[in-house]
Amino acid sequence: MRIVLSIATDALAYGMVLFIISIGLSIMMGLMRVVNLAHGAFAMIGGYLASYAIRDLNAPYGLAILIAVIGAIVVSIPFEALLYRRIYRKSDPLIQVLMTIGITFVIIGVVNYIFGPSLKSIPLPNALSGPLDIGFRMVPTHRVFVIACGLITALLLWLLIEKTEFGIKLRASVDHSDMADALGIRTEIIYAVTFALAIGLGAFGGVVGAEILPIEPFYALRYMVTFLVVVSVGGAGSITGALSASLLLGLADTTGKYLAPEFGEFFFYLTVIIIVFLFPRGLFGRSHA
Repeated sequence: MRIVLSIATDALAYGMVLFIISIGLSIMMGLMRVVNLAHGAFAMIGGYLASYAIRDLNAPYGLAILIAVIGAIVVSIPFEALLYRRIYRKSDPLIQVLMTIGITFVIIGVVNYIFGPSLKSIPLPNALSGPLDIGFRMVPTHRVFVIACGLITALLLWLLIEKTEFGIKLRASVDHSDMADALGIRTEIIYAVTFALAIGLGAFGGVVGAEILPIEPFYALRYMVTFLVVVSVGGAGSITGALSASLLLGLADTTGKYLAPEFGEFFFYLTVIIIVFLFPRGLFGRSHA
């Protein structure tokens, strides 16, 4: 029972980290038709900024998260205005892949030059660094915090996309962009805000998940495939799909590493193969016109 609870806690936390980071990529791929392989690089920027804010500026953890999210969005603005805006929904996927991989290497080089090529720790506050008593077992408080962040993120995103005027305009811009333009919807602004939201989510996930996915010089390359796999398995643009895929893959990977650590990530990718074989468009994927 003890090992089952440990696996469940770690799997949920790992899955939620994957979800928080990957949902931004899912939004871009599903709604804006951009294969943004630089998404992990912006998550890395968030982690580096949070580490700098806490260790060098003595900022509290909550403020460091805010600095990371806002800082990553600010850094992304020139990229969105000069590069991404040219490839929304229309360009060849190969061009998107090549461009965003190039952006990834540029960001890695600049970040490592500024902050140094070493692993960056993000110290946790006392409230999150100890164990939490849940009645019948002590569990790491940080794991519970990450799980809560993932659930709140999923709920707020669903409300934003399904229940707000912005969500209505976003769906209209995605499904019928020409008609949305004709009706006076500023699709370029909708896309820019959505891009900023995706980057902010990536940075947020990079910070709160740093205990699970450590921030290091080649973070963007190390986890690039992982984030892309989550989106592919869940179905691009689907909140439910990204959450389901993250939890399933988190469970498979964590269980495998607990019970058969010598197999590495074998169980993670075996699960990916099985799901893609059964659901070629992802768990909650949809066809695009």
